[in-house]
Amino acid sequence: MGFILAALNLRPAVAGVSPLLNEVMRDLRLGPAAGGAITTVMMVCFGLLAPVAPALATRLGLDRTVLLGLLVLSAGVTLRVSDGVVALYAGSLLAGTAIAVMNVVMPGLVKQHFPHRIGLSTSVYVTGLVGGAACASAFMVPIEQHYGWRTAAGSLSVLALLAALVWSPQAVRRYGRPLEGGRRAYAMLLRRRVTWYVMLFMGLQSFTFWLMLAWLPTLFRDAGMPAEQAGYLLALTNLIQIVSTITVPLCAGRARTQVPFVVIASLFTIAGYLGVLYAPTESPWLWMVVLGLGQGGNISLALLLIALRAPDPASVTALSAVTQSAGYLIAALGPFLIGLLHQLTGTWTLPIALGLVVCGLQLVVGVLAGRPHGTGRVSAPAMHPGQA
Repeated sequence: MGFILAALNLRPAVAGVSPLLNEVMRDLRLGPAAGGAITTVMMVCFGLLAPVAPALATRLGLDRTVLLGLLVLSAGVTLRVSDGVVALYAGSLLAGTAIAVMNVVMPGLVKQHFPHRIGLSTSVYVTGLVGGAACASAFMVPIEQHYGWRTAAGSLSVLALLAALVWSPQAVRRYGRPLEGGRRAYAMLLRRRVTWYVMLFMGLQSFTFWLMLAWLPTLFRDAGMPAEQAGYLLALTNLIQIVSTITVPLCAGRARTQVPFVVIASLFTIAGYLGVLYAPTESPWLWMVVLGLGQGGNISLALLLIALRAPDPASVTALSAVTQSAGYLIAALGPFLIGLLHQLTGTWTLPIALGLVVCGLQLVVGVLAGRPHGTGRVSAPAMHPGQA
């Protein structure tokens, strides 16, 4: 339960901003580029601060690192809604730091606690991740309409505190021991070509995911939809991702190669982008279903590949840090570039076209990452019986 609740907290602090973005920009007098920068600040944290996670895990252990992340996340969300532009970005920075650390250590937790059920555990983890984003997207607008955007966005701190409460007994048990072997894992992984393929796939699929998460409701509202319906459409695409996050890791985790799954997921994402570009108001529910199936498959595959391409918890945590650090720095450009291009052109044609180009690159590197690769042999201390 603690594992699921921790996963549920990895996206609401970001996904919950998008449906409220117009109200936030109006209240604080921000332009589109500055509005997109709220998400970008958090994405930059995901990239720059990911390498901090292995250091914390080495000193504190994976479980205690997650507990610390949940507490810092709650504090950041609370600060973000206090008052003023400075608090908005400072709170986003703090929340982004917490999520950056938890992003990295969660695949390591899968390898540590469920080494013989990686596909199933990744399915549970990613389903919780996208489920949290879907709930945040759906509930933010109704709460905002009754209590204001600050109450709506600040309510997410309660979810983080609940997860910390449930997780805390786990953090003081024997699994809280320090993680060993991280430096050796880094040295080995950086010499392997597959590390860079997984990193690029993580970054490009995140780019296409986060730009939609940040701007999709605004795009639909600019097309003439009411705010509540636009928020529900974003919630739908996040909810549909659960179909992929449940099934793709289970199937792809057993397969010798993940290439067919990468191709199918990428093509679904491209189809969703094309629908949003050419017919945003004609069949929006259809495009959200197609887009959700594709993006859910992509994120599942990215996180599954991290767990599959390394042999032990220390190596998985190191690979997760490398891929998510550089990957999220690539992804951080998405919301800002889309906001800037929209501000300069006044339309959504060029921004969505850029997303389609990135989808094509994502398909290519995904095929390279999904081919069979040896996990390599990274020396690390053996797991104690409780871990097995």
